[in-house]
Amino acid sequence: MKKQVIWALALSIVPFFTHAQVQFGVRAGLSTPNLDKETIDQNGLNLAILDANYGFHLGLFSRFPLGEKLYLQPELLFNSNTVDFNVTDMSEGLVNTVLNEKYQNLDIPFMLGYKIGPLRLEAGPVGHVFIASKSELDDELSTYDQRFNDFNLGYQTGVGLDIWRLLVDVRYEGSFSNFGEHMQVGGEQIRFSQNPSRWVMTVGLAF
Repeated sequence: MKKQVIWALALSIVPFFTHAQVQFGVRAGLSTPNLDKETIDQNGLNLAILDANYGFHLGLFSRFPLGEKLYLQPELLFNSNTVDFNVTDMSEGLVNTVLNEKYQNLDIPFMLGYKIGPLRLEAGPVGHVFIASKSELDDELSTYDQRFNDFNLGYQTGVGLDIWRLLVDVRYEGSFSNFGEHMQVGGEQIRFSQNPSRWVMTVGLAF
């Protein structure tokens, strides 16, 4: 299922690269996740969000003009980010122990943009295809398990600036899923009350 989603989305971008007026290039940048400190007590486990660290992303984009000012910009970006948790589980001998999880996804934004001179306004959906995760919680807790959805959906909105072939973007990203939906303890799902969001800062180079 995961490979089918990736190939379907990738193939949908191919026609944009063959269009004579289309720009394409590379993008890379950092993201700052926004997660409030929240604690869950479940099945003897005290699990608290401690810190969401800076993430990074890199990949490709194309820009398909829809007129003089409108454009569609699909992207394929590898994204990696890490969240630290404070964990207490007496049955496992853990007391206020900091453990982290690292998540890796293929992000696929489809941005609709409007040009105002060198400035751009843009917004659109973003899909997240799960690739892999490395979890110290899974290593240290015998009752902990991860069950990721292959695909999650969110949205992005922001502003950009074109300086010759250099593209600079600042976007806000929101999610339609709750943070922690992949977490299970003793066969029961953990779900924090908040939807993850982040600020995404990217620099691109068009060819």
